[in-house]
Amino acid sequence: TAESGQPDRYSRQSRAPPPGVREWVWVPSWGQGGGLTSMQSYETLKNLIEATADDVAKCAGGNKAAGTRVRKSMQDIKNAAQDVRKEVLTMRDGD
Repeated sequence: TAESGQPDRYSRQSRAPPPGVREWVWVPSWGQGGGLTSMQSYETLKNLIEATADDVAKCAGGNKAAGTRVRKSMQDIKNAAQDVRKEVLTMRDGD
């Protein structure tokens, strides 16, 4: 968008972000023709962790429903971490 200095073609993704993530983050990949990189997956992972913090605090206070949400979020975090790992290996091996 014009405010962020990014071209419009990068401001929207074709799919919704995973649960717990507010929005996709654009991370330029210099020297690779542009696009999303594993750094974007890492940002997604960080966002998932940050989004879970409130429920972790509630769970520690004895809120059982928050505990259920934390367990679900932890599964999403595990999957996001695996995605980062796969992308790092792909980058290392040269696609």
